[in-house]
Amino acid sequence: MNTAVLTSPISRLARPNRLLTALATFWEGIQEGRRLAASYDRLTRLSNSELARLGLAREEIPQAVAHGY
Repeated sequence: MNTAVLTSPISRLARPNRLLTALATFWEGIQEGRRLAASYDRLTRLSNSELARLGLAREEIPQAVAHGY
């Protein structure tokens, strides 16, 4: 018995497209991590009084950064 495997041009193109999508998602994750780190660094450099003016306490910085402050 012989089995024929047919591949369409679309299925051959889908693999590189999935790879590019995965790489783009990975890169976006790296960029988001850098943005979060920059926000964290910016807030940690502020004095306690400057943080209070923003409505933050020093111990709230990680949560504030995670929630998009």
